[in-house]
Amino acid sequence: MTMHDVIPSLLPVFLIILIGWGTKVRGIISPAQWDGFEKVTYYILFPAVIIETLIRSDLGSVPFAAMGASLIGAILVMSALLILFRAPLQKMLDMSGPSFTSLFQGSTRWNTFVALSLTASLFGKAGTTLCAVAIASMIPLLNVLALLVLSRYAAPAKLSPRAFIITLVKNPFIWSCAIGIGINLIGVKLPGPIMTTAEMIGRASLAGGLLCVGAGLELGKMARPRASIYVSAALKLALMPAMAVGLALLFGLNGTALAVVVICSSVPTASGGYVLARQMGGDAPLIAEMITVQTLIAMISMPIALAVLT
Repeated sequence: MTMHDVIPSLLPVFLIILIGWGTKVRGIISPAQWDGFEKVTYYILFPAVIIETLIRSDLGSVPFAAMGASLIGAILVMSALLILFRAPLQKMLDMSGPSFTSLFQGSTRWNTFVALSLTASLFGKAGTTLCAVAIASMIPLLNVLALLVLSRYAAPAKLSPRAFIITLVKNPFIWSCAIGIGINLIGVKLPGPIMTTAEMIGRASLAGGLLCVGAGLELGKMARPRASIYVSAALKLALMPAMAVGLALLFGLNGTALAVVVICSSVPTASGGYVLARQMGGDAPLIAEMITVQTLIAMISMPIALAVLT
């Protein structure tokens, strides 16, 4: 895949992000209104697109095991490296426990809005189906890991097992995955109006999510970025896709499946990490800066990753 193939599909994604940023900067939509729209996207629009995508996907027709193993393996290796080297990283980068949790989230999580938009733009229905495999594989694991790390290194009081499970169950990324996969596996055919409703909501989610990504950019804080921000960018945008692709090639993936692995592992970190950091005592301003820097760098790094690794 050449840069000429990739850039036209990436450009609309990043233009929508820039529209969201411009709208916020110009004050057309107030911060309170953006906060409400983000919640609508987080709790309604995005769960709808996950459920609808997973229900419609023919998961048996794609290399589910190889893709899942590649993406999960890369996440687990990255997580293990960060935990193993936590003490020297905190010392070298002058980070507190809450700041380390932001480094962890910034280096492991992925922006599903960007991935879904790009895979659909590049590969149509086949790309969306393959991205559904990534959603089913990555979202539950990443949310569990993020909660564990935040409760260990940031939360004022550690979560009890019951509170931990409740937090997981209430997470819209997890319950929407569970609903979508469950209906897919059972083989229940939902009535047409219900699926049409989910599809209509889902269409709004991708653009809405990208607008929220843009509105969340804090370019004014980039005058003196901390070293940890660039460390997270290097880990997320370079090392993570390299590990995922290495595993994908080991498992025999190629073609569109390999390209989707590259996309899903090379997108910037998730804006949901900021929300979780605020809720659980993490360093929310730091993860906000990581999201901003990674989104800007990804405009260059993602086309290169797709051109070089596929």
